[in-house]
Amino acid sequence: MNALIVGRYQPFHLGHLAAVREALESCERLIIAIGSAQYSHTRENPFTAGERLEMIYSALRAEGLYDRTNIVPVIDVNRYAVWVSHVRSLVPPFQTIFTNNPLTQRLFSESGYEVRQTRIYNKEIYSGSFIREQMINGGDWKQSVHPNVSDIIGRFGGVDRVRELFYLSGQHK
Repeated sequence: MNALIVGRYQPFHLGHLAAVREALESCERLIIAIGSAQYSHTRENPFTAGERLEMIYSALRAEGLYDRTNIVPVIDVNRYAVWVSHVRSLVPPFQTIFTNNPLTQRLFSESGYEVRQTRIYNKEIYSGSFIREQMINGGDWKQSVHPNVSDIIGRFGGVDRVRELFYLSGQHK
């Protein structure tokens, strides 16, 4: 069985990695859809689809998981009635979706897919918004990501970008 898991991965953190491991326990191949792939350089979506793909690929390769996955960027269509067919048109065939998002659960369930949830792993520190806040405030964000992800973020100046976007958004006042 092939399965799908969807996330924004801003950035790809250890909670995501644990969810991928969990999903791989019950499927032959896992398709990782990078949602909202068209967004980057915003406070909520600071990283490009290519950067997120590189983060995921690097962590999975280091953990010996890459050979059972496909990573596919998926742009939003902003119309829920066609979103499932849009995703289906971009990714390899799958039978099951792993998601903890209630809307995604409903949309795929209504389209006839088996929907499963993964455990939520230490949400306090394995959360994209928490990690970005740690970057802004000089906290220990690296504890929440795979070392390869940390290296990639460092290579393209990701922490500086997150900080600049925070200050540019005017939300620091």
